[in-house]
Amino acid sequence: MQTRESRKEAVSRHKRELILDAARSVFAEEGLEGASLRAIATRAGYTPAALYFHFDSKEAIYAEVLRQSLASLGEAVSAAVATTRGARQRLHAAGMGFFRYYADHPRDLDLGFYLFRGGMKPAGLGHARDHELNAALEAALHPIAEAAEALGASRQKANTVMVDCFAHATGLLLLLHTGRIRMFGASAPDLMDAYLRDRIAQLGKG
Repeated sequence: MQTRESRKEAVSRHKRELILDAARSVFAEEGLEGASLRAIATRAGYTPAALYFHFDSKEAIYAEVLRQSLASLGEAVSAAVATTRGARQRLHAAGMGFFRYYADHPRDLDLGFYLFRGGMKPAGLGHARDHELNAALEAALHPIAEAAEALGASRQKANTVMVDCFAHATGLLLLLHTGRIRMFGASAPDLMDAYLRDRIAQLGKG
């Protein structure tokens, strides 16, 4: 009985991942507004009704895809920080880890900002889901704030540093992924590195 249940759970997990893989492609092509459960089901090889065993709406699917993306982001930042020594190195590594993750995964950046097909719209996935996803993003960025506090910043100032790093990184990533950075003859990674070093120097001066 236990083996049968384990197999059933494994099959269910496999189906769920197939649905999520299909959803990633559909969202990339159609965006959240343009996507439909029918299109996701067709891409996954299931009927729309079969999707309801795993998700109650396309917003729930989008939220899960984004949740997985943010979990990967958090792991990347944590890995970047893990080998560092001292608060200065931690802040620099956390900021560059965030930047590099989205530099290497542009679709994840689009996903996080709802930029797929016609983006820059004030989309939401429901209050509870939005709250959970925002918390996951903040958790991925939190090593920046922790390092800033260790360098002597107040908690409020440390949070401001975290938000500033996030804003600077996303601005450079937008220039990078749209190719606009080339018109300035600049390097987005180099600019991010220089920005972080400058912020760290400012914190060091108190």
